[in-house]
Amino acid sequence: MNQNDSAAAIPVTLSSASVYPLTVHDAFAIAKDVGYDGMEVLVTGNQATQSATALAALSDKYELPIMAIHAPTLLLTQQVWGSAWAKIERSVILAKAVGASVVVAHPPFRWQGNYAEEFAVGVRRITESTGMKIAVENMYPWRARGREAKMYLPHWNPVPQDYQHVTWDFSHAAIANMDSHAAMRELGSRLSHVHLCDGLDNGKDEHLVPGLGTQPVAESLTYLRESDFDGVVAVEVSTRRAKQMGHKEEWLAKTLDYARKYLNVTSDTQALTQ
Repeated sequence: MNQNDSAAAIPVTLSSASVYPLTVHDAFAIAKDVGYDGMEVLVTGNQATQSATALAALSDKYELPIMAIHAPTLLLTQQVWGSAWAKIERSVILAKAVGASVVVAHPPFRWQGNYAEEFAVGVRRITESTGMKIAVENMYPWRARGREAKMYLPHWNPVPQDYQHVTWDFSHAAIANMDSHAAMRELGSRLSHVHLCDGLDNGKDEHLVPGLGTQPVAESLTYLRESDFDGVVAVEVSTRRAKQMGHKEEWLAKTLDYARKYLNVTSDTQALTQ
């Protein structure tokens, strides 16, 4: 098997965050209808997202594997699963129970005390003791009155940090005015997971359909295809603005087609490598 044959197998999953405010059940149903390869489940206050039994039942019903669990480390999920470390540890337990290979986690906020100060070491310890990839997601600077408010510790940018595994989000990169293609190349084998979307450098975390923003999404996906990337691409496109029936499915189908266009090995690509 040559390098391009291997890269052609990169799975494209749907993040349950993409269908918010619909439920995780709706996410599975849409993913099945549209033709996704699997799921990423964001743990929220919804009990079904927290239950291995419920998630396994959905996975079996829709014949879609759960490939990633997103820990409840968002501002909006601060009340889910108690303490900061409990969120990570319980997410790992849930991921193992449903067969997922990666846990996505946001970097800590500065006000989270010892958790923030010991985050990198703690994540490494849990990874080594459980074998679960904990992929820390890139975030972006928060600005107030034109100045950056230091929200994250050690930083919103995971590239220079001592993380074994990283999740890359194109929308967050757009806000931070970062080049995703360059960042992915710099991360190399530490890049373990990707949130597929797009964004604009306008300070808004919009999670646009790829091609509607300014990020080099096509180049980045091509890089994944041509590299040794062995992770998962999870579509995390916001469909909250979809007003008409079928628009959510249309946007998510368009994103899936976009992903497969650049991730799959076409006959033209094969001809060039022979």
